[in-house]
Amino acid sequence: MGNKNNIKVVSTNEAPKAIGIYSQAVKTGNLLFVSGQIPLDKKGQMTGGNFETKTKQVFENIKAILRAEGLGLNSIVKINISLVDINNFDVVNDVMASLFSAPYPARALVQVTALPKSSEIEVEVIAESLNPD
Repeated sequence: MGNKNNIKVVSTNEAPKAIGIYSQAVKTGNLLFVSGQIPLDKKGQMTGGNFETKTKQVFENIKAILRAEGLGLNSIVKINISLVDINNFDVVNDVMASLFSAPYPARALVQVTALPKSSEIEVEVIAESLNPD
């Protein structure tokens, strides 16, 4: 197992608190690993509305966590997306097209059977910082 002395826990009140035994994000060297985000508001309540609204909330949570380290969406190098319904693939692409510009991060998108709190989407990211701690 890696040396935990080199890990910095990153958290912000501008995103929902972790709902389990994990950190919102951890930083080691130049890399920030953001835990999977579901469409919770910063008070921990599930976001209502359609799938697009929920997807936008997930990315708002990710942006808030990145901001805690002085980063933005352009610092993301890898995105992992889990969907309960693969038919929402196009909606995810549309939301991402409104948030990202080339060069795009690497991405994996999979359909899963279920997600925490009956969420329809979960997104985790890895971002790179120019300033290691």
